[in-house]
Amino acid sequence: MSNSSSSMAQFLLLAFADRRELQLLHFWLFLAISLAALLANGLILSAVACDHHLHTPMGFFLLNLSLTDLGCICTTVPKAMHNSLWDTTTISYTGCAAQAFLLVFFIGTEFSLLTIMCYDRYVAICKPLHYGTLLGSRACAHMAAAAWATGFLYSLLHTANTFSLPLCQGNVLGQFFCEIPQILKLSCSHSGYLRELGLIVVIACLMFGCFVFIVFSYVQIFRAVLRIPSQQGRHKAFSTCLPHLAVISIVISTAAFAYLKPLSISSPSLDLALSVLYSVVPPTLNPFIYSLRNQELKDALRKMMTGYFSGATKCQVSHA
Repeated sequence: MSNSSSSMAQFLLLAFADRRELQLLHFWLFLAISLAALLANGLILSAVACDHHLHTPMGFFLLNLSLTDLGCICTTVPKAMHNSLWDTTTISYTGCAAQAFLLVFFIGTEFSLLTIMCYDRYVAICKPLHYGTLLGSRACAHMAAAAWATGFLYSLLHTANTFSLPLCQGNVLGQFFCEIPQILKLSCSHSGYLRELGLIVVIACLMFGCFVFIVFSYVQIFRAVLRIPSQQGRHKAFSTCLPHLAVISIVISTAAFAYLKPLSISSPSLDLALSVLYSVVPPTLNPFIYSLRNQELKDALRKMMTGYFSGATKCQVSHA
């Protein structure tokens, strides 16, 4: 193996199992997960785009969140399915760099969107008279653009710095996709490793600031909700806030632990479990969490599906 990362042609990803039967089981499992995520997020995108009742700031941010969820699933799962089906573990150097860039891009954007959605809930419940002013269409567009731009910049800095490091510890990654902490383990540049580690710490501090803002916002939200005299009003407020809080908790806890945990407690099984929790589980569960607790979204989905099936029935009758 050459000491230069530029001469490295490919990486070897972690295989889920050695037995062929288990590899095929992983393929079908990932196929089911990806189809569920694609269908659920696709339905949310269609519902928000077609139903004018969902043309709200929260609907707009939910649409953007579904796009990032689709991006996360399409970045990691198809390659894992391909490797399980064809009994291979290889990924090209360019493909690895692209996968690492896209994954960090979509996860970084999703975290920014979740922070903005928290701000949306805070204004809606704690400052309802100022909601139209603070979250107008132009302000929402600017915040969404800032979220995507932040994710792009964050990913560009991480990926460019990581893949500029010389790699001399082989080409075997202890993960089923190209994850930056796994690539850093192959580096033989101490200064480059410290530079990337410093970048991760800076980003972690920014994320922690966002987390503090989220916690503060939810403290204010719950205090305001508990003062609502109507039990129905409290239920509606909690039903829109609790799903968002659940999604944030899953993303922050698993991603932070995956990137900041000490090497001394790292193990292939732990790394695999964490990576699935922050890269596969949230994109799959997000649409179900939001749709199950959001009555307007459930009504829009029901209306859309009813209209589709009634239209299909009329089409069959006319052809008969």
